[in-house]
Amino acid sequence: MYWFCKNLYLLFAKIYLSYRVVGRENILKMDRDHGYVVASNHVSFLDPPLVGGAFPQELYYFARKTLFDGAFFGWLLPRIKAIPVNQEAPEMSTLKQIIQLLKDGEGVVIFPEGERSYDGELKEKGQSGVGMMVEKSKAKVLPTRLFGPAEALPRGSKKLRRVPVTLVVGEEVDCSDLLENKELGKKERYEAITARIMDAIRALELPEE
Repeated sequence: MYWFCKNLYLLFAKIYLSYRVVGRENILKMDRDHGYVVASNHVSFLDPPLVGGAFPQELYYFARKTLFDGAFFGWLLPRIKAIPVNQEAPEMSTLKQIIQLLKDGEGVVIFPEGERSYDGELKEKGQSGVGMMVEKSKAKVLPTRLFGPAEALPRGSKKLRRVPVTLVVGEEVDCSDLLENKELGKKERYEAITARIMDAIRALELPEE
Protein backbone atom coordinates (compact mmCIF):
# COMPACT_ATOMS: atom_id res chain seq x y z
CA MET A 1 0.00 0.00 0.00
CA TYR A 2 2.87 2.40 0.81
CA TRP A 3 4.50 1.97 -2.59
CA PHE A 4 1.21 2.01 -4.46
CA CYS A 5 0.21 5.35 -2.88
CA LYS A 6 3.69 6.79 -3.28
CA ASN A 7 4.00 5.95 -6.96
CA LEU A 8 0.47 7.13 -7.72
CA TYR A 9 1.12 10.45 -5.99
CA LEU A 10 4.48 10.92 -7.71
CA LEU A 11 2.86 10.31 -11.08
CA PHE A 12 0.30 13.00 -10.33
CA ALA A 13 2.97 15.39 -9.00
CA LYS A 14 5.22 14.97 -12.03
CA ILE A 15 2.40 15.42 -14.53
CA TYR A 16 0.36 18.16 -12.85
CA LEU A 17 2.99 19.96 -10.72
CA SER A 18 6.15 19.32 -12.78
CA TYR A 19 7.66 17.92 -9.59
CA ARG A 20 11.45 17.63 -9.53
CA VAL A 21 14.18 17.01 -6.97
CA VAL A 22 17.40 19.03 -6.73
CA GLY A 23 20.27 17.62 -4.66
CA ARG A 24 19.33 13.97 -5.03
CA GLU A 25 23.01 13.10 -4.55
CA ASN A 26 22.67 14.09 -0.89
CA ILE A 27 19.97 11.44 -0.48
CA LEU A 28 22.20 8.80 -2.01
CA LYS A 29 25.00 9.69 0.43
CA MET A 30 22.84 8.97 3.48
CA ASP A 31 23.70 5.91 5.56
CA ARG A 32 20.60 3.72 5.31
CA ASP A 33 21.78 1.61 8.23
CA HIS A 34 21.49 4.64 10.52
CA GLY A 35 18.29 6.36 11.63
CA TYR A 36 17.76 9.78 10.13
CA VAL A 37 15.42 12.74 10.25
CA VAL A 38 14.31 14.36 7.00
CA ALA A 39 13.53 17.92 8.10
CA SER A 40 11.51 20.22 5.84
CA ASN A 41 9.53 23.43 5.73
CA HIS A 42 5.75 22.98 5.84
CA VAL A 43 3.47 25.09 3.64
CA SER A 44 0.74 22.80 2.30
CA PHE A 45 -1.19 19.55 2.71
CA LEU A 46 0.77 18.42 -0.35
CA ASP A 47 4.09 18.38 1.51
CA PRO A 48 4.54 14.96 3.18
CA PRO A 49 4.51 12.77 0.06
CA LEU A 50 6.41 15.42 -1.91
CA VAL A 51 9.24 15.09 0.61
CA GLY A 52 9.07 11.34 1.15
CA GLY A 53 8.57 10.63 -2.55
CA ALA A 54 12.16 11.62 -3.27
CA PHE A 55 13.55 8.81 -1.13
CA PRO A 56 14.08 5.25 -2.38
CA GLN A 57 13.09 3.75 0.99
CA GLU A 58 9.99 3.90 3.16
CA LEU A 59 9.73 6.81 5.59
CA TYR A 60 7.46 7.49 8.55
CA TYR A 61 5.31 10.62 8.75
CA PHE A 62 3.34 12.58 11.31
CA ALA A 63 -0.38 13.04 10.65
CA ARG A 64 -2.92 15.00 12.66
CA LYS A 65 -4.56 12.65 15.15
CA THR A 66 -8.10 13.61 14.17
CA LEU A 67 -7.50 12.34 10.62
CA PHE A 68 -7.44 8.79 12.01
CA ASP A 69 -11.03 9.10 13.26
CA GLY A 70 -12.64 8.46 9.87
CA ALA A 71 -13.08 4.89 8.67
CA PHE A 72 -11.13 5.30 5.42
CA PHE A 73 -8.17 7.32 6.71
CA GLY A 74 -8.15 5.32 9.93
CA TRP A 75 -7.51 2.27 7.74
CA LEU A 76 -5.17 3.90 5.19
CA LEU A 77 -2.86 6.12 7.24
CA PRO A 78 -1.20 3.38 9.35
CA ARG A 79 -0.53 1.44 6.14
CA ILE A 80 1.45 4.33 4.65
CA LYS A 81 3.48 4.70 7.86
CA ALA A 82 1.64 7.74 9.24
CA ILE A 83 1.90 8.28 12.99
CA PRO A 84 -0.93 10.14 14.79
CA VAL A 85 0.13 13.28 16.64
CA ASN A 86 -1.77 15.77 18.77
CA GLN A 87 -0.61 19.13 17.39
CA GLU A 88 -1.96 21.11 20.34
CA ALA A 89 -0.23 18.96 22.96
CA PRO A 90 2.25 16.41 21.58
CA GLU A 91 2.18 13.27 23.71
CA MET A 92 5.36 11.85 25.21
CA SER A 93 4.39 8.38 23.98
CA THR A 94 4.51 9.67 20.39
CA LEU A 95 7.93 11.23 20.90
CA LYS A 96 9.20 7.98 22.43
CA GLN A 97 7.84 6.04 19.45
CA ILE A 98 9.69 8.30 17.00
CA ILE A 99 12.91 8.13 19.01
CA GLN A 100 12.72 4.32 19.01
CA LEU A 101 12.11 4.23 15.25
CA LEU A 102 15.19 6.40 14.71
CA LYS A 103 17.25 4.19 17.02
CA ASP A 104 16.08 1.20 14.97
CA GLY A 105 17.51 2.78 11.83
CA GLU A 106 14.29 4.11 10.31
CA GLY A 107 13.81 7.41 8.48
CA VAL A 108 11.22 9.94 9.65
CA VAL A 109 9.91 13.05 7.88
CA ILE A 110 9.58 15.89 10.37
CA PHE A 111 8.37 19.47 9.94
CA PRO A 112 10.17 21.44 12.69
CA GLU A 113 7.69 24.33 12.43
CA GLY A 114 4.97 22.00 13.74
CA GLU A 115 2.26 23.31 11.40
CA ARG A 116 1.73 24.66 7.92
CA SER A 117 2.88 28.22 7.30
CA TYR A 118 0.17 30.84 6.74
CA ASP A 119 2.26 32.94 4.35
CA GLY A 120 4.58 30.37 2.80
CA GLU A 121 7.59 31.70 4.71
CA LEU A 122 9.71 29.66 7.09
CA LYS A 123 9.17 30.48 10.76
CA GLU A 124 12.04 31.95 12.77
CA LYS A 125 11.93 29.18 15.37
CA GLY A 126 11.14 25.49 15.24
CA GLN A 127 9.85 23.23 17.99
CA SER A 128 12.43 22.08 20.52
CA GLY A 129 10.92 18.58 20.47
CA VAL A 130 12.72 18.03 17.18
CA GLY A 131 16.04 18.71 18.89
CA MET A 132 15.08 16.32 21.66
CA MET A 133 14.37 13.53 19.15
CA VAL A 134 17.74 14.04 17.49
CA GLU A 135 19.57 14.23 20.83
CA LYS A 136 17.94 11.10 22.26
CA SER A 137 18.30 8.99 19.12
CA LYS A 138 21.59 10.40 17.76
CA ALA A 139 19.89 10.40 14.37
CA LYS A 140 21.38 11.93 11.26
CA VAL A 141 19.57 14.99 9.88
CA LEU A 142 18.97 15.81 6.23
CA PRO A 143 17.46 19.27 5.51
CA THR A 144 15.04 19.74 2.62
CA ARG A 145 12.96 22.65 1.39
CA LEU A 146 9.90 22.72 -0.82
CA PHE A 147 9.26 25.48 -3.34
CA GLY A 148 5.86 25.73 -5.02
CA PRO A 149 3.31 23.99 -2.77
CA ALA A 150 2.51 27.29 -1.01
CA GLU A 151 1.21 28.57 -4.34
CA ALA A 152 -0.25 25.27 -5.55
CA LEU A 153 -2.37 24.66 -2.44
CA PRO A 154 -1.81 27.29 0.28
CA ARG A 155 -3.14 26.90 3.79
CA GLY A 156 -6.86 27.65 3.89
CA SER A 157 -7.40 27.01 0.18
CA LYS A 158 -9.35 24.12 -1.34
CA LYS A 159 -8.38 24.90 -4.93
CA LEU A 160 -5.32 23.15 -6.37
CA ARG A 161 -3.39 25.27 -8.86
CA ARG A 162 -1.00 24.03 -11.50
CA VAL A 163 2.27 25.40 -10.11
CA PRO A 164 5.72 23.78 -10.59
CA VAL A 165 7.05 22.20 -7.39
CA THR A 166 10.70 21.61 -6.51
CA LEU A 167 12.20 19.80 -3.54
CA VAL A 168 15.72 20.98 -2.72
CA VAL A 169 17.77 18.53 -0.65
CA GLY A 170 20.75 19.84 1.31
CA GLU A 171 23.77 18.19 2.83
CA GLU A 172 23.62 16.42 6.18
CA VAL A 173 23.44 18.73 9.20
CA ASP A 174 26.31 18.14 11.62
CA CYS A 175 25.06 18.45 15.22
CA SER A 176 27.91 16.49 16.84
CA ASP A 177 29.37 19.53 18.61
CA LEU A 178 26.00 20.32 20.21
CA LEU A 179 25.46 16.71 21.23
CA GLU A 180 28.86 16.64 22.94
CA ASN A 181 28.67 20.09 24.56
CA LYS A 182 28.44 19.40 28.31
CA GLU A 183 27.98 23.09 29.12
CA LEU A 184 24.51 23.14 27.59
CA GLY A 185 21.50 22.16 29.64
CA LYS A 186 18.99 19.74 28.09
CA LYS A 187 16.55 22.44 27.02
CA GLU A 188 19.35 24.60 25.62
CA ARG A 189 20.72 21.66 23.65
CA TYR A 190 17.32 20.78 22.20
CA GLU A 191 16.74 24.39 21.16
CA ALA A 192 20.23 24.73 19.69
CA ILE A 193 19.84 21.57 17.61
CA THR A 194 16.45 22.71 16.34
CA ALA A 195 17.84 26.16 15.51
CA ARG A 196 20.68 24.62 13.49
CA ILE A 197 18.23 22.46 11.56
CA MET A 198 16.02 25.47 10.85
CA ASP A 199 19.04 27.46 9.64
CA ALA A 200 20.00 24.59 7.31
CA ILE A 201 16.49 24.54 5.82
CA ARG A 202 16.48 28.32 5.48
CA ALA A 203 19.80 28.26 3.63
CA LEU A 204 18.43 26.06 0.84
CA GLU A 205 17.56 28.04 -2.29
CA LEU A 206 15.72 27.35 -5.51
CA PRO A 207 18.35 27.02 -8.26
CA GLU A 208 18.14 29.45 -11.15
CA GLU A 209 17.04 27.93 -14.44
